Amino acid sequence: MLDSLKKIAIGSDHAGYKFKEYLKDYLDKRQYTVIDFGTGSEESMDYPDPIHPLADAVNRNEIQRGIIICGSGNGVAMVANKYRNVRAAVCWNEEITKLARQHNDANIISLPARYISSEQALRFVQIFLDTDFEGGRHLRRVEKISQIL
Repeated sequence: MLDSLKKIAIGSDHAGYKFKEYLKDYLDKRQYTVIDFGTGSEESMDYPDPIHPLADAVNRNEIQRGIIICGSGNGVAMVANKYRNVRAAVCWNEEITKLARQHNDANIISLPARYISSEQALRFVQIFLDTDFEGGRHLRRVEKISQIL
C-alpha cells in the first residue's frame, strides 16, 4: 500500500461516536495516521459539522480516503457527496463494500451505526482499505460522476 494511503480521515456524529473510537484503535494498529474530524462524544450534535471539513480534505486530495459514520449512514454520505471529487458509499454488507471500491472507486466509506455491529463495521473498513479499484470500463463511468451538465 502506498504511504499516501496510510493517512485516513474519520468523522462521525453522536450516533457513530463509539464506532469511530473503535475503528481508530484498529487503524492505529495498522499504522495509519488517523485524522479525526470529530465528534468527541455521544452528545447530540449536527452531523454536517465534522463531515464538511473531512469531505473537503478528501476533495482537495489532502487525504485519499475517509470513514464517516452516523445512525443510518445516509446523512453523512449526503453531505460528503456534495464535494466534486468525493465518492462516498453507504456500506452495510461485504459485497456492497467490495463493489463500492472495485466498480465505483469510493474514497469514503459511510457506515450506518444503528444497523450494523462493531465487528461488521471493522470488516467493512478492512474490505474498503484492502480492495483496489478495477479501472477499465469502470473508470469511464467514474469519470462521468463529477461532470457538471
